[in-house]
Amino acid sequence: MGTLWFCLVAVMLAGYVVLDGFDLGVGVLHLWLSRNDAERRLLIRSIGPVWDGNEVWLLAAGVTLYFAFPALYAQGFRGFYLPLMAVLWLLVIRGVSVEFRGHVGGPIWSRLWDAGFAFASILLVVFYGVALGNVVRGVPMNGSGHFSEPLWTNFQPVGQTGILDWYTLIVGLIALAALTLHGASWLAVKTKGEIRKRAMKCASTLWWPLLILTAVITAISFQMLPQLFLNFRSRPWGIAFPVIALAGLFGTKWYNRIKQEKLAFGSSCAYLIGMLTSVMFSLYPNVLPSSLNPFQALTVANSKASEHGLKVGLIWCVIGMALASGYTIYTYRSFAGKIGVREAEMEQGEEREQLVTASR
Repeated sequence: MGTLWFCLVAVMLAGYVVLDGFDLGVGVLHLWLSRNDAERRLLIRSIGPVWDGNEVWLLAAGVTLYFAFPALYAQGFRGFYLPLMAVLWLLVIRGVSVEFRGHVGGPIWSRLWDAGFAFASILLVVFYGVALGNVVRGVPMNGSGHFSEPLWTNFQPVGQTGILDWYTLIVGLIALAALTLHGASWLAVKTKGEIRKRAMKCASTLWWPLLILTAVITAISFQMLPQLFLNFRSRPWGIAFPVIALAGLFGTKWYNRIKQEKLAFGSSCAYLIGMLTSVMFSLYPNVLPSSLNPFQALTVANSKASEHGLKVGLIWCVIGMALASGYTIYTYRSFAGKIGVREAEMEQGEEREQLVTASR
């Protein structure tokens, strides 16, 4: 039962990264791809109907950790208190910037909201990558299952580690490259005209750094953490996960080259899913390794809730995931189709008229 819940958490995290990943990528590109206020409105409009709904999957993953792996939830939030508070504030800044841009206008305010949206998106992506790097590398957990990490120590990924070191920073850079490419692929699907052309060019440019960083971090991880390879050797079927990641990575390049933007976006989704499932597969049965002593790690067995609770909770989890999935599909189908600068301006004008009417 613990293994099943481990897989459910992996599915929810992968769903969050795929769905919220592209609007984070759009935020990273917000000031880079746009040339004027109308184009910046277009970029926000491309994610406007779905960006906050995508974050439901992050909430679902957090609630699932709290319910299924209470020891991991408790120790993880205690040890990662500083970065988690930073993530919370960045989510607030990002949400406020998106929402207030359409309500508090003017040259100065618009620039402030645009800068806040881009700044928070960039830092969030890097923080998520650094967090994943910490989980893969391990944390300085003692015999009681407790740990506390400062922001950095000596920048080495062994011993008394900090949140930041050269290994976790490389993972953060991979996350930045991958989700920015993912956002560019989404913009190519959702927009038309010059923005679409720039997005496809951006995706093509980012592909090579992502390929190099993926190869580098894979080689470093297997050399520095040989235990990651054990699961692949004992369960050869797990090689399917990195194969999915590779197929997605090369598919993104090919379909972007032949201007099949929907297939390119689908390939980007496959790359992210393949990378995350490869990491989860290589970590199992650990849920939070120890950088001091492998035998002090938190595992599925020593961090899960009771069997009865997991069995009862599984029923409600399946119902909740079905409802969330159905709502997500409905939302994306309702707002399907491309938009251009003119459509974004018309929708913006309609929103302002509704606000004026409501204020009266």
